[in-house]
Amino acid sequence: MSKNTIAWTLLPLTAFLLGGCTLSPSSADYDKATAEILKTSFQERGIAKLDRLTQDDANRECAAADVAGKPLNEAVSKAIEAANMKTVKWPSDGKFIGDWKEGEKIAQSGRGLTWTDSASTANGGNCYNCHQISKEEISFGTLGPSLYNYGKLRGVTDPNSAAGKAIVEYTWGKLWNARAYNACSQMPRVGHNGILNEKQLKDVMALLLDPASPVNK
Repeated sequence: MSKNTIAWTLLPLTAFLLGGCTLSPSSADYDKATAEILKTSFQERGIAKLDRLTQDDANRECAAADVAGKPLNEAVSKAIEAANMKTVKWPSDGKFIGDWKEGEKIAQSGRGLTWTDSASTANGGNCYNCHQISKEEISFGTLGPSLYNYGKLRGVTDPNSAAGKAIVEYTWGKLWNARAYNACSQMPRVGHNGILNEKQLKDVMALLLDPASPVNK
């Protein structure tokens, strides 16, 4: 972005500061100016659209709480979780479990969603960026909890059985939209935001829950 663009964007705020007003700009004034700078700094290219700059209620409330250094208000937190729970779409055929081998490939892949990708590009899940999943993978992030033995620790010996239904449905919902369970979760909402499609989600589910998966060995 050019210096002239920045100057024109900040002009209203600068005028406020230099206009002899005894009041300081509010946080809303700064937020508005910052948002305008961001909008003029980015250009739509390929599949990367400006809607990526748009905050939803959860992003806005959680960011404000983080800046304030205070936990999110409990009532607001519950409202965000309830609203996000309504977005969860269950498998169209009622089947949750796919192929764990394909799920491992998705977990390993971090490609997709850049402006050079086409809309038909198969995105990766990039799961190892935040989680330990299997012992075979020695390089992984620690932003999220370890998922090694995920199904085994939860007693899922048959993910297609009625006994494992609660864990299976929870896992699907968490993958689809993590903020349905934690208002300020930093986990990507891979289903809700269209990062992974239904088949891919089923394959990741198999990676986590299938007893034959290396995750549960």
